[in-house]
Amino acid sequence: MLVALMAFDKNGALEVRKANRDAHVAYLKSSNVVQQAGPFLDDAGEMCGSLIILDVPNFEAAHEWATNDPYAIAGLFREVSLIPWNRVIG
Repeated sequence: MLVALMAFDKNGALEVRKANRDAHVAYLKSSNVVQQAGPFLDDAGEMCGSLIILDVPNFEAAHEWATNDPYAIAGLFREVSLIPWNRVIG
């Protein structure tokens, strides 16, 4: 099952993002469920959120993955959405 995780940072939290980026990227690489991932950018080109496509057995696994993301643990996000996704191209 593919799930799109869309997360938006709290205002003024760029330093929290930068401080936890290495742990977050290591988590992305080690989990074996991430199909694609990258940050959203604001008008100044600074990271302000995340889009991650997960390939998981069920929705509960996506929720568990999101909960254990170092960014989530650090309290970076003001909003997180998990939405089942259907790949059409790619």
